[in-house]
Amino acid sequence: MNELPSDQQVIDATFNLQLAVGAGMIALCVVIHGLGLFTLQRVMRSEAAEERFRHLEPLSFRGAFFTLLVVFALIFIHFVEIWLFAFLYDFVGAQWSFQNALYFSTISYATIGYNDASIAHEWRMVGALEGVLGVILLGWSTAFFVRVLGRIEDTGHARSPPRSLDEEP
Repeated sequence: MNELPSDQQVIDATFNLQLAVGAGMIALCVVIHGLGLFTLQRVMRSEAAEERFRHLEPLSFRGAFFTLLVVFALIFIHFVEIWLFAFLYDFVGAQWSFQNALYFSTISYATIGYNDASIAHEWRMVGALEGVLGVILLGWSTAFFVRVLGRIEDTGHARSPPRSLDEEP
């Protein structure tokens, strides 16, 4: 078990304070996530990007590279949010090192699950709220990503006319 050292200085938090801090972090992360997706969408909707979309084959090297760039951009947005929680855990002393705070935050955000005995009792509710937030924001990113891939598929297939069911292959 990764319990905190007995001499660890932890900022005491009531349940209401945990809920307030958690709600503040949720609001901050939702704003960051929304701005990140908005920015990513604006970049992809520029005239130059629209033109590139028209000539992008989904299963080509360029299509795969574009997909990879979108994935990295989405992961970067999530990393910013995860690091914010890690800084919070480190600041309040909920974890005994920043490295552990970052690991705990990543595991909580991704809802993989981690023993809550590894976070200071005074801040466990914030860890739980991070898990709930992670589900929502990962889902939001997934919906965005599916939309982007759908756009590539639509533009890729728009160039060749659909074949009739009566045509021979």
